[in-house]
Amino acid sequence: MKKELINELWQRFEAASGTMEGIECWSARDLQAIFGYTDWRNFLNALEKARDACANSGEPAADHFVGVNKMVDLGSGAQRPIDDFALTRYACYLIAQNGDPAKPEIAFAQTYFAIQTRRQELVEQRLLESDRVAAREKLKETERKLSGIIYERGVDERSFANIRHEGDRALFGGHGTQAMKKKLGVPGSRPLADFLPTLTIKAKDFAAELTSHNVNEKDLKGDRAITREHIDNNWEVRSMLLKRGVKPEELPAAEDLEKVKRRLASERKQVLKTTKKLKPRKKS
Repeated sequence: MKKELINELWQRFEAASGTMEGIECWSARDLQAIFGYTDWRNFLNALEKARDACANSGEPAADHFVGVNKMVDLGSGAQRPIDDFALTRYACYLIAQNGDPAKPEIAFAQTYFAIQTRRQELVEQRLLESDRVAAREKLKETERKLSGIIYERGVDERSFANIRHEGDRALFGGHGTQAMKKKLGVPGSRPLADFLPTLTIKAKDFAAELTSHNVNEKDLKGDRAITREHIDNNWEVRSMLLKRGVKPEELPAAEDLEKVKRRLASERKQVLKTTKKLKPRKKS
């Protein structure tokens, strides 16, 4: 398909959109022409298949295919109503999937929606990755705060490592830090949390926040009291997860967080470069 035709179809499809009750939609009569159908009955056949596919997917077809009337001009200058449908973007996608693939316009539409779906999936994935990175940074900050609090209460760095280990044993059902590293295939020199899913990172963070709070509130001092407090808090967090059907030690390892951070940083640089290219040049 020629680039000129692709650009034309892209612009025609996006320009044809309107709104009905605040929802983006397309006229089926307009879409008929954009998708290369000269005969309304043939296009209606593809539309009916799409409506069936919508219902089979569990989506209410009436929410995506709304029957309306459209006024058309007659040769005498008068107008008369004809049957039409207001279609959501999802409905347009389904019509493309059920259209005649021999038509260049349908081939374009199928590719167009595949690209849009992929873009949405990538955006959703990047948002999830960003949330995981933010959760990990929050855990680092919480553990720094906790270490500062307990160092003032007679706990040294070695004891703090043991407190975290015992907390992990409570959270992961008897699996300590090193045991979980081995279970998840985490390199010995790397922090366990860099390979945990977001849910578990946030669980560890919540338990550590509780420990920080209670050490101050209860005025706890020394290894034994603070370790017991941290264990209890992790057990409580674990109990909450178990009630929701989640066993932290059974969740699979997530991608190395350092790789995720490098990928996000690289994509941000690429977006910045693209943005700079789009900026208009200053007139001399």
